[in-house]
Amino acid sequence: MTAELVDLTAEALSRGIASRTLSCREVMEATLRRIDRVNPALNAIVSLRERDAVLADADACDAELARGTRRGWMHGMPQAIKDAVNVAGVRSTLGSRLVDHVPTRDDLMVERMKHAGAIVIGRTTSPEFGLGSHTFNDIFGTTRNPWDTTRSAGGSSGGAAVALATRMLAVADGSDFMGSLRNPAGWNNVYGMRPSAGRVPNWPQVDAYLQQLSTCGPMARSVLDLARLLDVQAGYDPRVPLSLDGGGGFADAVLASTPADGQVRVGWLGDCGGYLAMDDGVLATCEAALGRFASAGATVERVSPPFDAPRVWDAWLVWRRLIVAGRIAPYLRKPEQRALVKPEALWEVDQAEGLTANDVTRASVVRTYFH
Repeated sequence: MTAELVDLTAEALSRGIASRTLSCREVMEATLRRIDRVNPALNAIVSLRERDAVLADADACDAELARGTRRGWMHGMPQAIKDAVNVAGVRSTLGSRLVDHVPTRDDLMVERMKHAGAIVIGRTTSPEFGLGSHTFNDIFGTTRNPWDTTRSAGGSSGGAAVALATRMLAVADGSDFMGSLRNPAGWNNVYGMRPSAGRVPNWPQVDAYLQQLSTCGPMARSVLDLARLLDVQAGYDPRVPLSLDGGGGFADAVLASTPADGQVRVGWLGDCGGYLAMDDGVLATCEAALGRFASAGATVERVSPPFDAPRVWDAWLVWRRLIVAGRIAPYLRKPEQRALVKPEALWEVDQAEGLTANDVTRASVVRTYFH
């Protein structure tokens, strides 16, 4: 029965719990057994809460259902939150030796997921400060790709992607600065979506205007599950001035997603006209997959980049250095702390020191045009 439960989609789990054909406790027990069996070799879920505590939370969810109360789509669903977001009462490290504390409050996205009924059981791994496309850090070590443990799991939401691929979680949250939801999803054969800026607001945050290049978002094993989780995460919050109104309805759109003319169209950027470096075989593999779409009746069209790729990349580097330095600088107030930060992060900080106001203004102009 355990294998059957962990193999269910999040949508199927949600329906089973709502109808009480599944209990929250048995879902939690199945999840914990799966984590015990799979996680030691892969290192995707860390900072697990005490077993008795999460089982008690599952029992409380079952008791609510018995009284006729259901919090939402995620009622009783076990969740591990990326170790880059605050969860009240659960250890937070950002993958750094300089950050190790237990938050006293939830970030907004976690608050929304809990409000929908999710039970937080621990954390998913992330690289140090969420920087890099490979998930490893000095606190928890390396997260392994389940398809080939000698390969990278991707990043920075590598732990979330691995947990999904191995059925330790039914859906998962992640965050994306420049691929951190999409990269690990692709490397682990699951779905990851970077929402539009402001769709999933971040709160609390020190700055609500410059920090718009990173966003939280959903990961899942099916498009419908992805949309359901986005429905939970998205929506306006008055404390985040640039957050988007009109959140919700994404799952309904998926369920009703038949083009008016019955034709599915796929745009293919490829390597952006030769600008992006690719390992041998990557483009051919992607084109073979697109061929399957075409054979199923879709129209696949090669699209020329509607932007100047080098200018966009140069502008991105300016913003990245500015934002990363702003995030990490508070942890480097003492010279000896530099030795506890990986060289790649220090390089970003050092590069930012040479930025001028003109550099930032020019990058802002390019960013405005790109959007």
